[in-house]
Amino acid sequence: MAENDQFYAFLDINPLAKGHTLVVPKCEVDYIFDLEDNELAAMHVFAKSVALAIQKVFPCKKVGEAVIGLEVPHAHIHLIPIQKESDMIFSNPKLKLTNEEFVEVATAINQAWEGGDK
Repeated sequence: MAENDQFYAFLDINPLAKGHTLVVPKCEVDYIFDLEDNELAAMHVFAKSVALAIQKVFPCKKVGEAVIGLEVPHAHIHLIPIQKESDMIFSNPKLKLTNEEFVEVATAINQAWEGGDK
């Protein structure tokens, strides 16, 4: 959906909302705070570029950001379009999207993403 030389962004397969995206470093690292300072900063700059694209496609009050890190042994940031704080509760029911809907959402965010050269 979005990629640069250090990071990938792709849709969460169990989304809380349409557009729920994961930002993942290409380097192997389990805990986000094990990243070097410059890598962590770059990851957030990349996440910002993806969040701005998400917000263009899915008008929302904010794109929420969360780092949980317990289920998947690889550092990642959740970006979730939200209208209210409770939209970020991970125990909320997950959306069931069809493959076609996933492709549609990913394509729309990719087309809105302006970070291709970052």
